[in-house]
Amino acid sequence: MEARRGAGAIPPVARGADRAVESRPAFADVAREHLDRLYGFCVHLAGDRTDAEDLLQETLLRAMGAYSELRGPERAKGWLFAIATNVWRDQLRGRGRRVQTASLDALTDQDDDFSLFQTIAIEDPFPYSDELHLDFLRLFQDEDFQTVFGSINPTFRLPLILTVVHGFSCKEAAAVLDVPLGTILSRLHRGRKKLERGLWEYAVARGLVTRADEP
Repeated sequence: MEARRGAGAIPPVARGADRAVESRPAFADVAREHLDRLYGFCVHLAGDRTDAEDLLQETLLRAMGAYSELRGPERAKGWLFAIATNVWRDQLRGRGRRVQTASLDALTDQDDDFSLFQTIAIEDPFPYSDELHLDFLRLFQDEDFQTVFGSINPTFRLPLILTVVHGFSCKEAAAVLDVPLGTILSRLHRGRKKLERGLWEYAVARGLVTRADEP
């Protein structure tokens, strides 16, 4: 027969829970692991480094207070990005602004049919090149990419940032933004089309390329 426990004995389940809590890494260690990428995401959200620092600080404070609710350290990256997104939305509402959104039919048929690679091949701005697409991308400095990327509506830009820049899967990006997976897939498609058209129009407007019908 099992020996009778004393009044102050700790049940095995409780002892296991205590060990799980003790094995959880410190919040500072978890946050430090993702800090650089989290700050970069805050810059993308806020659009200004000063505002991004405020956003990062509020994100970390909110995350620290909710750390006990994190189900596992392996989920920390998506969890932190989701908190940053919610803090950003709250800050916009607090300033009397609304998160800029766009309906899924906001992309015109012309945008949807646009192909950067096909346009480059037809316009042929580098007639003696064997690397047309790479030569086109080499025309852009970092600030050029940032200008084009920043001109895209956040509805379509954020899924691109999460998947292309920060390496989230589509399912993870959907969780961060709290939208259905199908919505993320649709917005990614439209975001890529907007980015392609934006890069081409930027290059033409600034004389980085010459169109085939120009002298």
